[in-house]
Amino acid sequence: MTSVGGTEMVDWKLAVATATRLVRPGPEVSRDEAREVVAELRRHAEAAEGHVRGFTRMGLREGETGVRTPVLVVDRAGWVKANVAGFRAVLGPLLEKMQGRRAGLPGGAVLGAVGGKVTGVELGMLLSFLASRVLGQYETFAPVARDLPGSPEGGGRLLLVAPNIVQVERELDVDPHDFRLWVCLHEETHRTQFTAVPWLRDHIEGEIQTFLAETDVDPATLLERVREAAQSLTGARPPQEGRSIVELVQTPAQREILTRLTAVMSLLEGHADYVMDGVGPQVVPSVAEIREKFQKRRASGAGRLDAALRKLLGLDAKLRQYRDGERFVRAVVDEVGMDGFNRVWTSPNTLPTKAEIAKPADWVARVHGRTDG
Repeated sequence: MTSVGGTEMVDWKLAVATATRLVRPGPEVSRDEAREVVAELRRHAEAAEGHVRGFTRMGLREGETGVRTPVLVVDRAGWVKANVAGFRAVLGPLLEKMQGRRAGLPGGAVLGAVGGKVTGVELGMLLSFLASRVLGQYETFAPVARDLPGSPEGGGRLLLVAPNIVQVERELDVDPHDFRLWVCLHEETHRTQFTAVPWLRDHIEGEIQTFLAETDVDPATLLERVREAAQSLTGARPPQEGRSIVELVQTPAQREILTRLTAVMSLLEGHADYVMDGVGPQVVPSVAEIREKFQKRRASGAGRLDAALRKLLGLDAKLRQYRDGERFVRAVVDEVGMDGFNRVWTSPNTLPTKAEIAKPADWVARVHGRTDG
């Protein structure tokens, strides 16, 4: 934990304890059914790897061994532990910087009053809510722990949250076996993106760390944003528009980095949706029904979750990332084929800009030297 002026800025252990205590129970399943769900998700994850690599043509070239990353089927508490470990690793440099600036700050007294334990509780409240909504996640920055295995090469790990998958398949009233494979196709695409493109993880981590290094924020103000987000979930504080971490971006350099990261995330999420739709009809018989029902849920069922995330991170564009990114991938593949699209993975220089996500023809012209004319 990072200690600031004798006060822990974030009590990570307390965040985990709070989240696991408050997280809502999952759907009722028998012990035998739970074992069956876990086993099926593992089988689907393994099968999805072949489907995704075959469709995307992102398989390993001759002689390559690739990075092997584990698949973890977890419960909601397991998702919390994994994400806290990831947050701690990524945010470490920023918290260390804040530690150095703690003394003499005008907000220092406020931060001292709030304390790391209170912050840990508030963060745990936020995570307890998110833990019941996430179906799966490729955890890119995944520190290895005894109870959370990861790739020895640092390639991350794939998390599948079994109780949430079961809950959603029941809510949508869809074929559970088809739905589980459908979810695995989406998450496996993210794993393929990072394992087949070795430079991608380091590139994104470098962008994030550069962004954090540029941060010049009062620690009390930053942690207050976390508290507001958590309290908005419990009704302790009504939503207020116009306050988010993104608004704390001060420098032109940070704005440029944020624009690049937005473009990359749009690409990754849109690509996963495109692949899921492309592979689905071949291996998921009820894919059309699943897709229709899930899209309605995604658009209207997130409710308070979306409000919290918008409040904390300013990510009103999250759903738009899926739509715009998928449209970019589809337009490029239609124009230059899958192999032509895959030139996007050549280097950071071939990643689309935010403007090119909106105008795929501009990316084709830049990378392939082709225009509509």
